[in-house]
Amino acid sequence: MQEWLKISLMLCTFGFFREMRPSEPFVTEFLSGEWRDITTEQLNREVYPIGTYSYLAVLIVVFLVTDMLRYKIIIIFSACIGVALWSLMLWTTSLAALQVIQVLYGTYMAAEVAYYTYIYAKIDRDKYQQVTGNTRAAVLSGRFLASVIGQALVSTKAMDLRQLNYITLGVSSSQIADGDNPVDETNANLSQARSNTVASGMHPESLNDRSPGTANVTVPKTRFSCHRAGRLLWAHFTAAYLRNMTVVQWSLWWSLAMAGFIQVQIYVQLLWHEIDQDQEYLYNGGAEALLTLFGAISAIAAGYVANRIFEQWALWILTLCSALQGGLILYSGFSTNIWAAYVVYILFGVLYMFMITMASATVAKYLEEDSFGLIFGINTFIALAFQSILTVVVISESGLMLSPRDQFKVYGGYFLALALVYFIPASISSVRYCRRQTTEAEPQMAEGREVKEESDFTRF
Repeated sequence: MQEWLKISLMLCTFGFFREMRPSEPFVTEFLSGEWRDITTEQLNREVYPIGTYSYLAVLIVVFLVTDMLRYKIIIIFSACIGVALWSLMLWTTSLAALQVIQVLYGTYMAAEVAYYTYIYAKIDRDKYQQVTGNTRAAVLSGRFLASVIGQALVSTKAMDLRQLNYITLGVSSSQIADGDNPVDETNANLSQARSNTVASGMHPESLNDRSPGTANVTVPKTRFSCHRAGRLLWAHFTAAYLRNMTVVQWSLWWSLAMAGFIQVQIYVQLLWHEIDQDQEYLYNGGAEALLTLFGAISAIAAGYVANRIFEQWALWILTLCSALQGGLILYSGFSTNIWAAYVVYILFGVLYMFMITMASATVAKYLEEDSFGLIFGINTFIALAFQSILTVVVISESGLMLSPRDQFKVYGGYFLALALVYFIPASISSVRYCRRQTTEAEPQMAEGREVKEESDFTRF
């Protein structure tokens, strides 16, 4: 088996089991159920927003240290946080404990950056799009199986909502051992060498020239320097955001779309609860299962689509996708049918999964070595900053305090506004392109007319 395929398979396996959380589609029903004296209103105002703010705060640390510590340490750390998180979920009942759980959940999600960037540090650039699709498909496949298991157990009454968390806790505990799977000695030494080089603020290009088959890699003895490390981080930042318009275009959409998607994903269960208050049709797990199944298929497809087409028509593609997402979410805000709400959520999520895979692969292709964690982290940080703004404005007591249905009307408008952001430069770019084509064609047409006139004169 080729080395890149072996590493990709190991990481896909870890990602698959990391998402094996059958309790996730029913978390709102569990937290507001008989096991706690907590209302959905308290979840909406006092619990869920804390997870957003925690995610934002912890992510700052994560994206600054991920490239230096090497991604694997962060991955194992997230597994340990998962064990603590679901232990508290099972054996605590107070509102304060729920708020602590949200802090841990924000930390758990922030560490996800390491998983999505680890693969880029191990393989060649020509494989980026393919492995991006594979790793995202593995994550979505894990969510699919977890949702199917959760829905089956709930529908057959084999387990209640609380007991689903025992499965989640057990799988999370196994992740600590899975995350510690060693790579071969050469790669481990090379990773350590590059880690020391980055931490010292020096550029690691000399280490990148070593062939993968090199038996011995000398680990340089270097001292950490905050000043040099800061200069290197700034160099990576400017190379990505100030010198490459392709990275800027896709990163901006990535951040803004991710903000909207996370907000929809967090509060969609509250919308479903409002639409179907009697919970006559509790098929949250089924909806999540279909979303992740079709999302995994779309992610794999994105890994094999001609990226050149997406880069050439990037502005128009991003405009169209954002408009479609906005229309779907806006419709769900007016829907009174739970089945229609499920279908809209699935279509919205599948479209997002496809496009975020393309965005990740496109951005990674233009980044410098050892800057993946930084740039991916910054994009995610911007997303969470916008999500926090949405949370404060739309949900918090100091904001509009909208109901779940009205919240989704705002989120639909948010995506339509994002479409407008890309429609304006797309239109300007198209007009300029047409004018340039016309200008280039005029001399050729004039030359053609001269040749024709000369030919007619000769015949005469």
